[in-house]
This record gives sequence, structure tokens and C-alpha cells, in this order.
Amino acid sequence: MLRGILLVLLGACSFGILSTFVKLAYAEGYTLGDVTGTQALFGAVLLWTIYAIQQKAQPKDKPKPVIVTHWFKLMLAGTFTGLVSLTYYQCVKYIPASVAIILLMQFVWISVLLELVIYKKKPNTLQVMAIFLILAGTVAASGYFETSHVKLNPVGIGFGMLAAFFYAIFLMLNGKLGNEYPPLKKSALMITGACILIFCVLPPHFLTNGALGGSLLKWGLILAVFGTVIPPLCFASGIPKIGLTLSSILSSAELPVAVSMSALVLHENVSLLRWLGVAVILGSMILPNLENLKKADKFKIKSP
Repeated sequence: MLRGILLVLLGACSFGILSTFVKLAYAEGYTLGDVTGTQALFGAVLLWTIYAIQQKAQPKDKPKPVIVTHWFKLMLAGTFTGLVSLTYYQCVKYIPASVAIILLMQFVWISVLLELVIYKKKPNTLQVMAIFLILAGTVAASGYFETSHVKLNPVGIGFGMLAAFFYAIFLMLNGKLGNEYPPLKKSALMITGACILIFCVLPPHFLTNGALGGSLLKWGLILAVFGTVIPPLCFASGIPKIGLTLSSILSSAELPVAVSMSALVLHENVSLLRWLGVAVILGSMILPNLENLKKADKFKIKSP
């Protein structure tokens, strides 16, 4: 149980530090294409390499899972990961990283809205309460209520909301497609799809212009490891041990980690009121899962 909790927390924290590294890469003159392209390319290479090593280490007589989802569908679903990277990292270019992550967290209520529109699944009372809390917490965490609040670039806000929308779609597809695949192979296929999309939108000039000879290689590897390798491995191992409900709660650790990194490393001003807004958002993300968590605990107690 403890090992599962630590793994899920590690995966969430890995996601949380990405925006800070992207900001640092931008400060050295690298572009959106450089950052997203190297992350996707190195991530795909690393995941396929780890998967190949894992396959060689497994017993030859181990039964293979029955594949239902075509691999192309997983790559197509993975393009939404690429869209998240493109829009989120573009958002980080225009507004503080501590605000960008707050906009990305809007995927929570967007997911509820998508389920209502696509699957006609109405939100329950706790989910509705959570949506209002998220919206209120977002306004406070953005610094809007402060007398000297920073004027946020509307273009950056737009990209941040697009990132949240694409992330919600990705999570929905990820939960429904390819669950019969080994986690590493599924992640590798999705990241490959993301890489192809990014290269179509922003051609990988970094492969020929000598940028990899500088610090771009370092930033690309850091983003790939913390953004596309560690989280899938940790979640694939940790979520089965502790369950989806507790995992979704622990995954919200991404938000305070991102805000803390932006304050400590990038020296962005994060006031007490903004931290209060972050706390409200965290609470609203936990709220809809409390009922499921109680049910899971009751089941464990009653089980022999």
C-alpha cells in the first residue's frame, strides 16, 4: 500500500516540475518546437527501449494478452498528448508557470462536462460543488483579488484552457482504449503518436541546426524522463496497488509542486491568497472522490 502511494505521488510530482523546466529552456532561447519535439522524441525512444528490455527479460512462455484495440487508435489518441504539450508549453510562454498549471487543472470540470455531453452522464452533487470550488479557487490562485494583481495575457489564458480541454479528452480516451496492452507498450504507442503530430505542426529543425549540441539535449532529456517516462511507469505500478480513487486524489499533488517550483526556482510571486486558492482547488479535486473512497474502505473492512 505504502509503495503504491509513493509511486503515484512520484508520478504526480514529476508532472508538476515540467513547466519550470520549460521556462528555463525558453530563457536560454529555445523555441516551442525545440521543447515539445525533444520531449516527445526522447520520450518515445526511452519508452520503446525500456519496453524492449522488459520483453527480453520476460519468460518466453508467458501468455500474451488478447489485443482488441488497434495500435493505430492508440497512436491517434496519443496525438492529444501532443496537443496538450503544444498548448500548455505555449501557455507557459505568455503567463507565469504558477498560473499556467492552475489553468491546466480546469480539466477536472471540463471532464465532467464532456461526460455530460458525450455520454449523457449527469454530475452528482459533490461534482457540481467541486466545479464551483475549482472556479472560485482559480480566480483566487491567479492573483485576481490582489490590489496589484498581474495582468494575464489573454492569449496565454486561451492556450491554457485549450491545454485543459485536450488533457480532458486524452484522459477520457486513455481510460477507454488499449487497456489490454502492457502499460509500457501503450504509453510508447501514445507518445509516438504525439511525436508525429508535433513534428507535423512544428518540423524538428533541432535535428539539423545544431541545437542538440547545446543545452537543448539536457532539457529534452529532463522533460522526457519527468514527463513521459517516470509518470507512466509509476502510475502503471502504483495505481493497481491503491485503486483509482486514491490515485486521483494523490495525483492532485501536481498542482502544489508546480506552484512551489515556480516560486522557488523561477522566483514568481505567490502570495498567501494565491496559496489559499491552490488549497481550494486541491480540496475541490478531492471532494468528488470522498464518497468512492469511503465505499472502498467499507468494502475492505467487510471483506474476509
